[in-house]
Amino acid sequence: MGGDGSLFSRVRGDFFGGLTAGIVALPLALAFGVASGAGAAAGLYGAIALGLIAALFGGTRMQISGPTGPMTVVFASTLVAVGGNLQMAMAAVLVGGALQILLAAFKAGALVRFIPYPVVSGFMSGIGIIIILLQIAPLLGANPVAAPISALIGVPRTIASAELQALFLGGMTLLIVFRMPMWVSRVVPAPLVALIAMTLLSVAGGFEVPVIGEIPMGLPDLALPSFTIETWTTVLVLGATLALLGSIDSLLTSLVADSVTRTRHEPNRELVGQGIGNMLCALVGGLPGAGATMRTVVNIKAGGRGRLSGVTHALFLLALLLGAAPLATQIPLAVLAGILIKVGVDILDYRMLKLVRTAPRTDLAVMGGVFGLTVFVDLIVAVAAGVASSMGLIIRQLARQASFRVWPAGEGEGSTMEDEIRVLEVDGPFFFGSTSQMLDRVDQVMGTRGVVFDCMRVPFMDLSAEFALEEMIERLTSLRIPVRVAVPAKIREQLVRLQAPHLPPAILCEDLESALAAVRAQVR
Repeated sequence: MGGDGSLFSRVRGDFFGGLTAGIVALPLALAFGVASGAGAAAGLYGAIALGLIAALFGGTRMQISGPTGPMTVVFASTLVAVGGNLQMAMAAVLVGGALQILLAAFKAGALVRFIPYPVVSGFMSGIGIIIILLQIAPLLGANPVAAPISALIGVPRTIASAELQALFLGGMTLLIVFRMPMWVSRVVPAPLVALIAMTLLSVAGGFEVPVIGEIPMGLPDLALPSFTIETWTTVLVLGATLALLGSIDSLLTSLVADSVTRTRHEPNRELVGQGIGNMLCALVGGLPGAGATMRTVVNIKAGGRGRLSGVTHALFLLALLLGAAPLATQIPLAVLAGILIKVGVDILDYRMLKLVRTAPRTDLAVMGGVFGLTVFVDLIVAVAAGVASSMGLIIRQLARQASFRVWPAGEGEGSTMEDEIRVLEVDGPFFFGSTSQMLDRVDQVMGTRGVVFDCMRVPFMDLSAEFALEEMIERLTSLRIPVRVAVPAKIREQLVRLQAPHLPPAILCEDLESALAAVRAQVR
């Protein structure tokens, strides 16, 4: 009996969680669809297709998936890049979904944890600013623009030509979504209140403002996206961009869901679910998406804990599509713009912005660079540059931790520097970032009777370091100078496996004392 009650409680929680998430998702799906350039229907198709498939096959049980701000911005730029050819854009979505599955096959799901926080922060804040900039024109009743730079430059002209009716509806929408009391929002989401109230006001008042227009009623037709041999590289690059961003967006949301529910998601399974879902989106003409943080948290707070919540969210939107699509035709674009501006403001990373005065300057530089590139250049360039610059800073810090010292180990009171055995001591990470420091000291060990490389305090050694070490040993042996290398057992095994001709097992010693003894035996 207790088990039945528990089951009923879980089902009820999933049902209400999914229903609440669906109510929140409706205005966002319509708004994202319009903002992408593919139309409001594409937003609904994407929310239903991805929401259903990711809920069934994904690796985060309570996650709600669908169109998101970052994915909408990237898809909109994709559509612009292919000259407005929707079939080619959907081909990029199809490729992106397939690449997500490929990433899962290579167990790349856990790699999202290695993306530095300043990169994620700059990227998300940049996305938020892009959404806000692109919605200024429709908020004021003007024609939307595709590029954030154009939107920023055109702000004075847009303000000068603002339509008062659109401005009124947009302003009232902003007032509702920003100022609605929390106790009301818990019952009915503020975006839905704004959507219904402002649409009814617009229709009742006979406002002449731009509206969504006709939305196809019923299920979408299946269509295989197509592209030519000449355009396959473009489609592949755009698909890779969508795959990378969709994966990062989804897995970051999965981490949020984990922290709220104290559970653990399956990252590679999540990528499979997202990949299959986005491929279905391409076949039905839907907007691609990812795990949606806000809708996922709403679902959890309303009681959703299992896959049924995501399925309920998708079926709710499907029911609306089949029965209420004609009602959405009169929704003003200014209202959707107001809702999206709230989304953009929420995406901004206030946590990092509060630390501007105290955070390390290098992290702030990375965040600022990623932010600027995201807004004014390209999203994938921003992420790539951010990750590369963060890696460069880490490599620089690791290289600074490595120290190289040459000291004499000669015997006898009458020995001179030229007659002594010298030890080249390596302390710290020995890798491509620090090999130049060792090569700079090669002259300090030339002209001596024997050399020992002391690598006992090296935590790891990469291939570049191994080659640099071999190069120095080759030069010394060509001068008939005896050489030994003292390395920890793990690195010794690594060097033996390398089978380098100038790094034979015979010269690799387990400690400094045995290495010195071997060289002394040769020079006597």
